[in-house]
Amino acid sequence: MNSKPSYTVDEIKKKLEYYCVYQDRCHKDVEEKLREFFLIPEAKEEIIIHLIQENYLNEERFAKSFVRGKHNIKKWGRNRIKKELEFRDISAYSIKKGFQEIEEDDYYNTLLQLAEKKNGLLKETNEYQRKQKLKNFLFNKGYEYDLIAKAVKEILE
Repeated sequence: MNSKPSYTVDEIKKKLEYYCVYQDRCHKDVEEKLREFFLIPEAKEEIIIHLIQENYLNEERFAKSFVRGKHNIKKWGRNRIKKELEFRDISAYSIKKGFQEIEEDDYYNTLLQLAEKKNGLLKETNEYQRKQKLKNFLFNKGYEYDLIAKAVKEILE
């Protein structure tokens, strides 16, 4: 006796349309969601093609909104954002397009604000260790080392 409800392909298409409308999704997200329905490969393919053709699933749009969100809200740097997008199997082309969403000045200003805020929270009195902790924090946020060095120098010197 099967306790899971069964759906037609059209019902699953509708469910996934809502899933994609609620928030931009990547192909990997949609494929994971499709696993819940135990479909044959042909049905999965038909649904994914439908979502792409109807523009519910758009890798470039996903990359752009992901980059904007992670940079503006989580204050992540390019390296961390890129790793996350690659983990989601986003193409290099879409990643590049996504990064066009970040203005260079905004990017550096965000890094400076992060560095200043973190510097104010650090209790380290040894200047060298303070710099290292600050650099490590920014590096883990995904910022490039040359920009980190510039920002830390600007703040601490």
